[in-house]
Amino acid sequence: MTGPAPKDALLTIREMCEAFDVTPRTLRFYEAKELLFPQRRGTARFFTYRDRARLKLILRGKRFGFSLEDIRQLLEMYDRDPGQQEAQLARTYDLACGRLAQMERQRAELDEAIAELKDQMDWGARTLAALRRAAE
Repeated sequence: MTGPAPKDALLTIREMCEAFDVTPRTLRFYEAKELLFPQRRGTARFFTYRDRARLKLILRGKRFGFSLEDIRQLLEMYDRDPGQQEAQLARTYDLACGRLAQMERQRAELDEAIAELKDQMDWGARTLAALRRAAE
């Protein structure tokens, strides 16, 4: 598929997979979790513009580390009342602030672990060099 699909286009699973770089299993999983609601014709599934928008938000939320439950709540807020954008944005912002704080704590812990590993590697290199010099 080249370029974005028109709003009124229905996409097959294969087209959705290509457009969003996901697997059919991923789409079925999100459908089973009631995050996506493709139209069904027999055993075939067809995804609407709304499904594409929801998948984009789901994937972005997962990339940022939001839980599926957080993502579901945000999507449901919009579904209940699309006119209540302020409430949805406020909730999204609150969740994002919490997630950012958590990511920054994780980064600090990772930076500390990296520094500690580098110190240990420096010690190991010095010790190896000393042992090799002593063996000569």
